[in-house]
Amino acid sequence: MVQNTQPRPRGRPRAYDRQQALAQARDAFWQAGFAATSMDDLSAATGMNRPSLYAAFGDKQQLYLELLERYIVAANQAIAVEFEQDQPLARTLTRFYRYALALYLPEEGPPRGCFLTGTAVSEAAANPQVREKLLTGLSGFTRALERRLRRARDEGEIEAQADPAALADIASAVLHSLAVRARAGDSRVALNATIKTAIGLICGSAQRRNARRASHA
Repeated sequence: MVQNTQPRPRGRPRAYDRQQALAQARDAFWQAGFAATSMDDLSAATGMNRPSLYAAFGDKQQLYLELLERYIVAANQAIAVEFEQDQPLARTLTRFYRYALALYLPEEGPPRGCFLTGTAVSEAAANPQVREKLLTGLSGFTRALERRLRRARDEGEIEAQADPAALADIASAVLHSLAVRARAGDSRVALNATIKTAIGLICGSAQRRNARRASHA
């Protein structure tokens, strides 16, 4: 009897959906943070073994940095679309904050806050690459807000002497507050009240003046 000495063909590597795997890995980091999420956790979340994860995404930090970049790009795109709409500033800010709140405090599942600030802040001090991503994400939103507020000032939606850069810093701080408080379990009612108050402060007396003019027209 002649023994077959040919090596057995290895099984084909398991196919995976890259976008789905990235979303699953993101949710694992989002829930536990970067440091507390192990490669075994990521393997369980994605259904991919560790060698497959390394081959597809590199090590844990490479995967996490890719997810941060994707989150920042998606957020910037959503901001650009919303802020370019031909609608009043107060409506723009209301829609944007409520969109963010829906992400931070979903109707189903646990509260999760912001993926960027919720996971990157604790890593930024010791990790220059994470710190760079965090700063990029935060400053990008603030700059977009400042551009929209400059337009609002030019169009008379806020006072002529208003400082768009300072107001953008305030609006950004409100967003980060919503993220932290949502993660901590604050109520949707309280967070929506903060949104309403913040918009009133940002739009200021010009909004009230325009409302009075409209009522007397």
